Amino acid sequence: MRWTDNHCHLPADFAAAEALVAEAREAGVTRFVDVGCDLPGSVAAVARAEQIDGVWATVGIHPHDASTAFDETDTLDMAPLRALAVDRRPHVVAIGECGLDFHYDHSPRDQQRAVFATQIGLAHELDLPLVIHTREAWDETFAILDLEGVPARTVLHCFTGGPAEAEAGLERGMHVSFSGIVTFPSAPELREAAMLCPADRLLVETDSPYLAPVPHRGRKNRPALVSVVGTALAAVRGEPVETVAETTWRNAERFYGLA
Repeated sequence: MRWTDNHCHLPADFAAAEALVAEAREAGVTRFVDVGCDLPGSVAAVARAEQIDGVWATVGIHPHDASTAFDETDTLDMAPLRALAVDRRPHVVAIGECGLDFHYDHSPRDQQRAVFATQIGLAHELDLPLVIHTREAWDETFAILDLEGVPARTVLHCFTGGPAEAEAGLERGMHVSFSGIVTFPSAPELREAAMLCPADRLLVETDSPYLAPVPHRGRKNRPALVSVVGTALAAVRGEPVETVAETTWRNAERFYGLA
């Protein structure tokens, strides 16, 4: 079987990142999308993608870090992120992760909204996929997307909703990406969403180093465990694990334009 971890955060230490990728390859995980959450992190993700075979990068401003996109005069400046996306293709395969997080509110909500809307615009302008993070902000996330227009390739990463939220995303043409949360006993509604997701919209991720799947809870997550997530997803959907592996492999290839 072959797997794509369509959303992970490789460590800043290059040797550690290489070691995690090598370990994952031994487990059949041979493609990795390394996700940026702020400008420095996006620059680092692109550098890893340029040097490690099978790794691609996204560039984005996470809602936690939305305030970092404003200069000393409180003017939103996304030009450096745009330049990074333009100049470093084909190693850059998406904009994000971006969105809204009203659980922690690490950045003011008006700044989160502005940075999210601008990144939606970048995805449209550059014809790149959009990677969305949303937490306790479903209605407003969908409202902003409806206002700005949903990019043709958009994914709800690390999906945490239930059937209603999944349907809302699917109706807008989005993909849904499932993480280790699908293994958590506390997530029955998420498993309901996993059952209804059409095969051609399904993606799998670790979101490592976060959200290690059962039975690895309490330890750092890592890309090698995407097969554990995929196996749990297959059980929920009543499908052979080989089918989920190949389906999500091909979906990631098409969604991100991976070679």
